[in-house]
Amino acid sequence: MSKKHLSIPTFLHRAFAAFLTVFLLSDVGITYAFKNQQIIAQQQESSQTSAIRTEAEKLFKEGLELYKQGSKELLLTAIKKFQAALVLWEKLEDKKQQALTLTGIGFIYDALGEKQKALSFYNQALPLRRAVGDRRGEATTLNNIGGVYSALGEKQKALSFYNQALPLYRGVGDRGGEATTLHNIGFIYSALGEKQKALLFYNQALPLYRGVGDRGGEATTLHNIGGVYSDLGEKQKALSFYNQALPLRRAVGDRGGEAATLNNIGFIYSALGEKQKALSFYNQALLILRAVGDRGGEATTLNNIGFIYDDLGEKQKALLFYNQALPLYRAVGDRGGEATTLNNIGGVYSDLGEKQKALQYYEQALPILRAVEDRGGEAITLGNLANLERKKGNLQASLKHIQSAIQIIEKLRGNYTNPDLKTTYFSTVQDYYKFYIDLLMDLHKKDPSKGHDALALHISERSRARALIELLAQSNAKISKNVDPELIKEEKQLQLQRQAQEKILSQLSNQPKPPKDSIKKTETEIQNIINQQKQLKAKIRDQNPERGKIIDPDPLKLPQIQQQLDKDTVLLQYSLGKERSYLWLVTPTSLYTYELPKGEDIEKIAGSFHNDLAQPTAEESLIIDSAQKLSQIILAPVKDKIAGKRLVIVGDGVLQQIPFAALADPNKSASSQAKENQQQTNNQCRDVTCNVFRGGIIPEPISNKPGLKDNNTKNNKTSYQPLVINHEIVNLPSVSTIAIQRGKTANRKIAPKKIAILADPVFSSNDERVTGKPESINPDLDLERSALKRSAKSLNRTGWNRLPHTADEAKAILNLVPNQSSLSAFRFDANYKWATGKDLNQYQILHFATHGFVNPDQPELSGIVLSLVNKEGKQIPGYLRLADLFEQDYPAELIVLSACETGLGKNVSGEGLVGLTRGLMYAGASRVALSLWQVSDKHTSVLMQEFYRQMLQENKTPPQALRDAQRKLWSDSELRNPYYWAAFTLQGEWK
Repeated sequence: MSKKHLSIPTFLHRAFAAFLTVFLLSDVGITYAFKNQQIIAQQQESSQTSAIRTEAEKLFKEGLELYKQGSKELLLTAIKKFQAALVLWEKLEDKKQQALTLTGIGFIYDALGEKQKALSFYNQALPLRRAVGDRRGEATTLNNIGGVYSALGEKQKALSFYNQALPLYRGVGDRGGEATTLHNIGFIYSALGEKQKALLFYNQALPLYRGVGDRGGEATTLHNIGGVYSDLGEKQKALSFYNQALPLRRAVGDRGGEAATLNNIGFIYSALGEKQKALSFYNQALLILRAVGDRGGEATTLNNIGFIYDDLGEKQKALLFYNQALPLYRAVGDRGGEATTLNNIGGVYSDLGEKQKALQYYEQALPILRAVEDRGGEAITLGNLANLERKKGNLQASLKHIQSAIQIIEKLRGNYTNPDLKTTYFSTVQDYYKFYIDLLMDLHKKDPSKGHDALALHISERSRARALIELLAQSNAKISKNVDPELIKEEKQLQLQRQAQEKILSQLSNQPKPPKDSIKKTETEIQNIINQQKQLKAKIRDQNPERGKIIDPDPLKLPQIQQQLDKDTVLLQYSLGKERSYLWLVTPTSLYTYELPKGEDIEKIAGSFHNDLAQPTAEESLIIDSAQKLSQIILAPVKDKIAGKRLVIVGDGVLQQIPFAALADPNKSASSQAKENQQQTNNQCRDVTCNVFRGGIIPEPISNKPGLKDNNTKNNKTSYQPLVINHEIVNLPSVSTIAIQRGKTANRKIAPKKIAILADPVFSSNDERVTGKPESINPDLDLERSALKRSAKSLNRTGWNRLPHTADEAKAILNLVPNQSSLSAFRFDANYKWATGKDLNQYQILHFATHGFVNPDQPELSGIVLSLVNKEGKQIPGYLRLADLFEQDYPAELIVLSACETGLGKNVSGEGLVGLTRGLMYAGASRVALSLWQVSDKHTSVLMQEFYRQMLQENKTPPQALRDAQRKLWSDSELRNPYYWAAFTLQGEWK
């Protein structure tokens, strides 16, 4: 398993900072109470009593000043001052000041890591607070008691005290105290692994801290929000929050907090592979922590330094640091930190081959992690035990441990209702599923009769596209009539805000030299609005159970998978692993499993194959070589089982981004034919001209023949025959998705009309359709567009050229259906309003022919480009994004995005490609046809015309029609390069 050790970047520091905030709030109370008591004393007390009070006040002030300076020695001296003052307060029978002083002593012991002593003093203070009716002071003491229990690992006890404190703070109108308690509750949920709940409470605390001007509390909360995102694997997002927290902590003189944030920044750089940079931050943190006497923080940093050396392979050095951390954790009573370090020491001994020693440390760590309710840490240690037992040859013991770890992971995953957070969390635990699959396949080798291979297939299903499965299961939930009108109003306002930003983006992207910084800033603002819209929808779901039904469908098992297939169809499901990969071939009556090379080897060849395919100037011989190599690895093992069959592909990793249609057919023997010389094709590729494509400009071989030629040239005699020649091919994110789709569409009436088609939008006010004159071309801009990279990320930063062949494509398709059964939108009508209109749910096929773009960092910003200006040349919203698709009602049999890279997206481990496909499926599409790279306008038009001719004239299913259209282009000597015909793939229903 990839994550063998647990490093804890923020746990104790976050708790310490939170409790420090509590005491600083108390400090204000101390000063206020102290001054008021002085006035009363001067008026009412005798001279002798007044002298005692004066001395007590003096001692208390001195202790407070010593505490503020923060070093360990001064903190110990501060305790003595407070204790001396306490004796005098007791003589005066001043319960309020006694309580205040006891709280101060307790907090200093808390900060020094002496939790039981701290608890003793807090418990003495609490009844005194209640006796004098000091509700605010009572809340502070309850909060601090909760903090001790949190540090001792007794999370539920801590929550009980925090929940007692919260209404008291609210009752006295103490917004700062309320913020601190909300923050501390968030911290507990974070430690329990409930990250979504943690964010909910942190995000309530943050504006309260800002409202009362508590910069220290603000810094702590920003820091801990960063900790949540770090735990969820979003390292750059975490770093952003830490970098907001650090200057605030320095500004308020919070040296311990500064050290905590430095430590966590170090942890991020460690996770990003920048080990020396991480060490630099850890060493800065360590100096400060030792100076302020924070032994718990020192232990955490030593642990993390050990983790660095562990990762670097310097095992003895790692042990040195872990063994320095362990006694410190024990001394301060941090049982979670102790368990973490025990786990990490066990990991070192496991790597060193000392299995028994490793086992001893893991077995010490596990009960502690359970006692402190660290479910994530427990799963890690169980995973480590599974790995260890497997190395020892105890496969059944290993199986038991990994099953327990998976149960915890599934439960933690179930705590998330926010799909984004659920997906992010799930991506961080994929190694457990890969290990489980690999172990089951080992057991299958030893005893093929036990069905471990079928269970491995089920675990493969459990590990992929779970968020998509759940989205599809919820796709029929509708908005109820009792939605709060204010929420609907807010929803409309956010949509208007987004449309305004989309207009600005249109203006920026159509400038002669688009300002990249301004475009990025505008896109960020659009993403922020989308995030607000998603949060608002969560509120609406909470109010409307009908819309917000939480359905958690169980991924399919072998018998259910086989029910989805027919005699002409086989499933090929891949799982790429670190040491080895697997392929399951499933028919309606059988299951076959195959071991493949490690994922890294497959990804290297597949990545090269995809990169070559996406370039029209790439030598065809290179493409064929990659196609044959990859086919030999991932298809040759099953060639005797797939002949004449429809192939349903569930890919993994980069295999989701390649067109299987272009792979070499393993049943086509190369030995009987000599490879033909490809020089003719290569020469064509060297002579290039610019041709507009659906995402920018690409070079293509010169050809004056846009139609098809059924030539049987020498090129057709090559030993390479693509898989699509003999197979229909359909792709799925997981087999479970087709079962969900079929369940949703089983009783759905087919739409009454045939096709709605959008093409040839107007992107610029310089377009001749606006000006009435031919568009003038800026030579500098034209040169820049010609030199575009293949990255779609850059496309929407350089303007959009008109796509003249989309109109030809659309008109040819419309000629295949009766006028009364079609709807079309060209030119200015091809706009956002048309694309989101309610009438589209009346059509069986939706076809969008335009530019497409993918945002791999923020997939919700991916989309297609519609008309960006109206007839007067004024900017209008024209980007139909993934976020928009989730709001549409498209119950279509087929949706085609005839544009660039519409089938790509953000590749999220465990979820697959997060892009436009899932939005279209959620909107109701049974099937979607999308592209895997930047496609040529002219040749895509040719492909699409043939695709629809096969469907609408020859009455073929979409998979059959796409195969025959691709075969037709391949038979043309000038279009034989897979670049021209293989980009489009079909996902979804094949029947």
